[in-house]
Amino acid sequence: MTPLLKRLKLGFPVLLFLGIACLILLAQPLRALQVKTMPSAPRLGDTISVVFQVEDPTITKPTVTLGKKTYPAFPMGANRFRSLLPTTPLDQAGALNLQVITGAETQKLTVNLKNRSFPTQRIWLPPGKDKLGTDYEFDRVAAFKALVTPEKYWTGPFKRPNQGEITAVYGIRRYYNGVFAKDYFHRGVDYAGGTGSPIVAPASGRVALIGRESQGFEIHGNTIGIDHGQGVVSIFLHLSQINVKEGDFVQAGQRIGAVGATGAVTGPHLHWGLYVNGLCVDPVPWREKGFE
Repeated sequence: MTPLLKRLKLGFPVLLFLGIACLILLAQPLRALQVKTMPSAPRLGDTISVVFQVEDPTITKPTVTLGKKTYPAFPMGANRFRSLLPTTPLDQAGALNLQVITGAETQKLTVNLKNRSFPTQRIWLPPGKDKLGTDYEFDRVAAFKALVTPEKYWTGPFKRPNQGEITAVYGIRRYYNGVFAKDYFHRGVDYAGGTGSPIVAPASGRVALIGRESQGFEIHGNTIGIDHGQGVVSIFLHLSQINVKEGDFVQAGQRIGAVGATGAVTGPHLHWGLYVNGLCVDPVPWREKGFE
């Protein structure tokens, strides 16, 4: 046998092995997306963080779906993305079926949303304050809550916006003047600060809403709305003073106004509501641990 034929004979098995190995490798399914959710045991009212990494660096706009709703995912660096999913007391506890969609890949996963009991409260509004509200007020507030700014302005856990005693927690179900408010829950936390006590921004952001009682904010009273970015916004109601204007950028801890009793209230207090992608969530986890 000539040296050439000998080399060809020895090389054929090696080439055959390499060819088979390549075919096996190509036949393997794509590696599933690595998805992490937080908190590990979410309850009604919690914000669910969905973090995942993509292999294709050209993917720029992945999404996460929950039921019939689609939520944007924002880059975190190193091909990682994060989407924030809101839950409320009006949701059903149980299995939540999520889909992470990156274009070529879709990853399905299930998160168990735990039940949670919320207290009931009776509120008596004085005559004339139980049938308030203007289209102007509702339209402005709805447009503000729908903001989804691509930039992330906040850093770390949120601060307490007022040092007053908490008189109403998130999620309370209410009777107004003896009538149960169906499909209602208290959308925020109330602080019983005295009139004039300072209100500070719980996190950095841009002032995107200023509403005044004198201009039609009959229910909310004097109002400030801060856009923290990526679908996260804070709203502050019933103020006696407003110390910022629309377009201002505020830092965490900066004074923005003062507690008052404007709008539909029974006494001076601050109502702070935190919204994620248009739905009101419990602010407490944002203050205790935060979402980076």
